[in-house]
Amino acid sequence: MSSTPQNKDLRFIIIGGGMAGILSAVKLKEAGFTNFTLYEKAKSLGGTWRENQYPGVACDVPSHFYCYDFAPNPDWSYNCSPGAEIYDYLQSVADRFGVYEHVKFDTEIASMAFRDGRWHLETKGGDKDEADFVIGATGVLHRPSMPDIPGIDSFKGTMFHTARWDHSAPLEDKRVGIIGTGSTAIQIVGALSGKVKKLEQFQRTPQWIMPRPNPAYTEEEKKNFREHPELLDAIRAEHAEMSEGGFSSAVVGENPEALAMIAELTLDNLEQNVKDPVLREKLRPDYQAACKRLIMSHNYYDAIQHQDTELVTDKITGIEPGGIRTADGKLHELDVLVISTGFRVDQFLRPIEVTGNNGVTLEQVWKERPSAYLSVSIPEFPNLILLNGPNGPVGNFSLIDVADIQFAYFMKLVEQIKQGKFTQFSAKKEALDRTEADRVEATKKTVWVSGCDSWYLDDRGVPAAWPWSMKHFRETMAEPRMEDFDLVS
Repeated sequence: MSSTPQNKDLRFIIIGGGMAGILSAVKLKEAGFTNFTLYEKAKSLGGTWRENQYPGVACDVPSHFYCYDFAPNPDWSYNCSPGAEIYDYLQSVADRFGVYEHVKFDTEIASMAFRDGRWHLETKGGDKDEADFVIGATGVLHRPSMPDIPGIDSFKGTMFHTARWDHSAPLEDKRVGIIGTGSTAIQIVGALSGKVKKLEQFQRTPQWIMPRPNPAYTEEEKKNFREHPELLDAIRAEHAEMSEGGFSSAVVGENPEALAMIAELTLDNLEQNVKDPVLREKLRPDYQAACKRLIMSHNYYDAIQHQDTELVTDKITGIEPGGIRTADGKLHELDVLVISTGFRVDQFLRPIEVTGNNGVTLEQVWKERPSAYLSVSIPEFPNLILLNGPNGPVGNFSLIDVADIQFAYFMKLVEQIKQGKFTQFSAKKEALDRTEADRVEATKKTVWVSGCDSWYLDDRGVPAAWPWSMKHFRETMAEPRMEDFDLVS
């Protein structure tokens, strides 16, 4: 039996200063652990909300639900607030809870290896550090995915990915093209339509659009929230119940009535709000609503019908110095080209070189595809925990809640280390194989396999997501099954 370490003796390293990284730092301090460093590759905290600062950026989860339960915010401006507000909120939480004193900015981790019972890390600048535990809070939506289109490097105008928005580029009197139809592209069209000389959206696959009224909170409502914080708790609980009992249960096949309602609402939105029958058919998907990530928008259909906005559905055959060439032979002349083709959602800790027990590398383990036991632990990589890791609840839950639950799970393992029960933990390979087989089988009941192509699907066509309800997630993560872990005393 090992000696019992004190809180100050255990050292943690957090990789990533987004929503999950900030949460980890706050929770560590709350538990009495102060010996930790948060490494952030950029110049500021904020993660997804720092990277994505394009026109119209907003969260489609209500703000009083998409925030930390330990830091409610009475001053959200809208039901679903703009991205800049979320970015400011995350930084204000970090400041309020003393996170900044633990952060190293502009510091990207190049490699990490587990040896002699600890993690040894090296930055791209050559600095070294070591710790008992590493928390991978690297996020999902931050490494841009660029399309493989012939001639993309030949474009002579201004071109950028939405996550690398060039705010110095003038748009008002320009011909702007947007490649993509996901949530980001829909928000940008809503923001730019009617404000540029010409706006063309290049669509490969149409999307179902859920109407989302987004009322602003009045100053009186905000004052009421400040004076009666219990109202924020009630709103949060109401949103959780609506989400978990409605949309979240619908997409995993547990609530067919809710799924039917989603289909009805999106169809009615299209039929009632797109007047031109030709455009309406171009915008009509041929798959089940919610098979792809459901798009929420209050203004897209109005925006795409603006006289200076055009939906292009002919296939892109190439990009030329002057614009985009489509299969009908037309050159769509552009001054600005916006790439809205999403992110590389299979990266997680990569491109960090990660080495676990006996020289096993993460690249070897993830050669086919990323996987982790309950999305948090990787066999042969001791004392490493992932927040919002592979095959976790992405797309149908609030990721803040998910990270919070996963971190609490991690801390229960740390508590046992504090008690001297063991010094290292990592999931057993057979436990990962068992839970992964169960997960793959359960995905067959989800809406994501109903006949569309989406970023949820892995190389096998299997949804890389949690296929059960949030209730099941909470129950599964309530207590670690110690028999599923390799433990070292």
